[in-house]
Parts: sequence; C-alpha cells; structure tokens
Amino acid sequence: MNWNTSSAFAPVGLVLRGRETHTVVRTLGDAAYLLIRDWPFDDGEEYMIAVKACIDAICGDVAPEQFREAFLRAADEAGIAALTIVH
Repeated sequence: MNWNTSSAFAPVGLVLRGRETHTVVRTLGDAAYLLIRDWPFDDGEEYMIAVKACIDAICGDVAPEQFREAFLRAADEAGIAALTIVH
C-alpha cells in the first residue's frame, strides 16, 4: 500500500465549509482521510468513484493521477472549490 505518495500527482488545495476552511491534499493518505472524514456528503456518484479510485491508487491498481482526476470531479460535484498547487 502506498499511503504517502506525494510526487505522483500535483497537490490540490480545497476550500471547505466547517471548522477547516481550506486544506491541501498532498498524498493519497490525505485524500483518503478527507474523503472519509470531512467530505460534505457521502452519496454522490462522483464521490463514490473517487473513494474507489483512492483505494485502488493506494493498492497500486490505478495511477495516482487517475485518482486525482476522480477526486477533482467529486469536489466539483460537492461544490468544493479546488485549486492545483504549483511548486
């Protein structure tokens, strides 16, 4: 399992509602934590695809970049503003 993959996809900055107003997702572990714990809802189609893609990426079954694309679609579905962080 590859929880801390950070170089495989560009970090994503998200603007959330609630106690944390913004966060940066740098690793698959960060993404998994956010999807399971802090996502605003858990019944969207893109959300479910992103959760599965995250698990698949952690297990090495899909490329982290494929997960990132699914993650961005889920953010859009949830009305979460997402920004690519450039180093």
